[in-house]
Amino acid sequence: MRVIRGFALALAAIIISGAIVPAHAIDVQVARACDALVAKAFPPRQPGNPASSSANGNAKVQRDYFNKCVANGGKMDDDAAPKSK
Repeated sequence: MRVIRGFALALAAIIISGAIVPAHAIDVQVARACDALVAKAFPPRQPGNPASSSANGNAKVQRDYFNKCVANGGKMDDDAAPKSK
């Protein structure tokens, strides 16, 4: 019984350690550049009111744009934001 319990604990430890994937942090400069590009591409409906919704797209579109910007290292080829449907 002791052997089975030890084997089960060892197996659980191996499974858990294999399931943990370290997250890679993005560079601060890339994040700032992408945040500025998102703010430029998706201005608020009401200037000066960051709580107002975006004039160009919803949150998912903005998040996808930001993730694409981060994947490109903070550089976006097209200055125009993707238009929402």
